[in-house]
Amino acid sequence: MEIILLGANGQVGWELQRSLATLGKVKACDRLKANLENLDKIRTLVQVHRPEVIVNAAAYTAVDQAESEQEKAYQINAEAVAVLADEAQRINSWLIHYSTEYVFDGTKKDAYVETDETNPQSVYGKSKLQGEEEIKISSCKYLIFRTSWVYSTHGVNFPKHMIRLAKEQSQLKVVDDQVGAPTSAELIADVTSLCLHRIAQNDSSAQNEIGTYHITPAGETSRHGYTKFIITEMQRLGSKFRTVSENIVPISTSEYPQPSMRPSNSQLDTQKLRETFNIYLPPWQFHVRRLIKELHPQESG
Repeated sequence: MEIILLGANGQVGWELQRSLATLGKVKACDRLKANLENLDKIRTLVQVHRPEVIVNAAAYTAVDQAESEQEKAYQINAEAVAVLADEAQRINSWLIHYSTEYVFDGTKKDAYVETDETNPQSVYGKSKLQGEEEIKISSCKYLIFRTSWVYSTHGVNFPKHMIRLAKEQSQLKVVDDQVGAPTSAELIADVTSLCLHRIAQNDSSAQNEIGTYHITPAGETSRHGYTKFIITEMQRLGSKFRTVSENIVPISTSEYPQPSMRPSNSQLDTQKLRETFNIYLPPWQFHVRRLIKELHPQESG
């Protein structure tokens, strides 16, 4: 299997380099080799290599900054995706693309299913939704994976930010009315590879697997609960912080205003993934504990 991976140095892309290697030859492209702001270069890349699978882990993810950089957000998250989808359709390759819970408005009480009405409330969410729609109208073979609260040991993310603040401050105030499931980039990459393996093994029925799927671990927590879990677990292992878990204070979203609106409910239902690919995902604490064990030596002492 010939695979082109875009966004190879991002959180998910970094893990995909490992997981996709078991499937075949992977051409891993970082921003220098494949900048999604250069649409002609992206088109040429696909035309020259003619891969069986295009995995797009590149995206504009600066949620707040997108409010003032709308053109750039749409170019990367929508226009470039349209080019990839058109080229995938032209050469009959699969396009694997990652999206977000920001395509929903977050007002639903239960976990979102793939067919729920979308209603993004931010430029980031709107640009990601347009990217999804560009893929669907292209008629290419695709898997769109929506996920939420992504983290890894690689790159910048929420848990690493909170760990840094806990070392600097004696008290943390963290939003408690935003609920979701922290999702490991490692988990996303592994699920991607499992799905592609299934498709490769069942080529005759692969058309039935085209579609949008949700990837998040089981269970849910708030941003506050997530932070408290991380700091408490790291303190138990011996890491030293100025903030103790008792001084992690819950606050409302209105007390922490940001340029871009966050969904209050980021829960995504994964039943479709289980039924189609027979993949069952672990509780969110499983991979968070793995992150903690990896970060603990850096933060202790």
